[in-house]
Amino acid sequence: MRDPYDVLGVPKKASEAEIKKAFRQLAKKHHPDTHANDPNAVKNFQEINAAYEVLGDKEKRAQYDRGEIDEAGQPRGFNPGAQGSGRGFGGFRARPGQGPGGFEFQWSGNGENGNADDVFADILGGLGGRGRRAQPRRGQDIQLATTISLQEAAQGGLRRVMLGDGPELEVRIPPGVKDGQQIRLRAKGAPGMAGGPAGDALITIAIALHPIYERDGKDLRMDLPITLKEAILGAKVQAPTLTGPVTLTVPPHSNNGAVLRLKGKGLPGAGGEAAGDLYVKLRVALPDPPDPKLDAFIKSWDAQYDPRSKLK
Repeated sequence: MRDPYDVLGVPKKASEAEIKKAFRQLAKKHHPDTHANDPNAVKNFQEINAAYEVLGDKEKRAQYDRGEIDEAGQPRGFNPGAQGSGRGFGGFRARPGQGPGGFEFQWSGNGENGNADDVFADILGGLGGRGRRAQPRRGQDIQLATTISLQEAAQGGLRRVMLGDGPELEVRIPPGVKDGQQIRLRAKGAPGMAGGPAGDALITIAIALHPIYERDGKDLRMDLPITLKEAILGAKVQAPTLTGPVTLTVPPHSNNGAVLRLKGKGLPGAGGEAAGDLYVKLRVALPDPPDPKLDAFIKSWDAQYDPRSKLK
């Protein structure tokens, strides 16, 4: 993966506001919904979100700057597909298999410095050593992260997450999952030592920004453009929701910025909670290009009210 600073196009001394601004601009520019014919759109969008997962979090950014985690936000040093070696010790190799956590560990060495259990336990901080066999120990938990769309957060589904250079893990995303929520996959972490149980994989969920909706807990907020005629006379207009378009009634004489609520059209609640609401802010959009007839009418219209009277 590329350096997250390069992905977002910001210097390493960039402020939090600059990073967030760059991310928003890139997310909106490269969102797959606006590039349906681009086969690389999803890949580019995921790369942008992955970069922001690291730089948008103070702690993760500091860890990355210190070299403690890599571009994917994973601790440096753990690589399930790596091969280690050393003089007199041989090496070990992890590959997908039937062992704990979905891995099979194979030992290649001359056996001159103890058995495989002893050396492997020593490398991973075990209690084994020459002259005695390692005691069974539980494997370490592995921290992973994945970014999902707002639609996936609302509807749930299956997502595959790469375990370093090892196998893919299948993660079931529950409907109504929250940003930052962790999903635990039992026995899918680092393998145990000397017959001990495998650790768990902890998947942190990040919900990508959406070009239309803004999240506010379970609620969603959006701007809906309407015409000047619709604002003055009222109208029934189509408003998009996560479950499809609905008909929204715009009351007569609706001011620009007026907010209407669509009950239950936000994100679904978790654990039996009620769904959130969708708050629609009306934005009066003037014709573009300008309409000469509207201009002529406004010039002939004698306004008999002062909208700034309360400011005097």
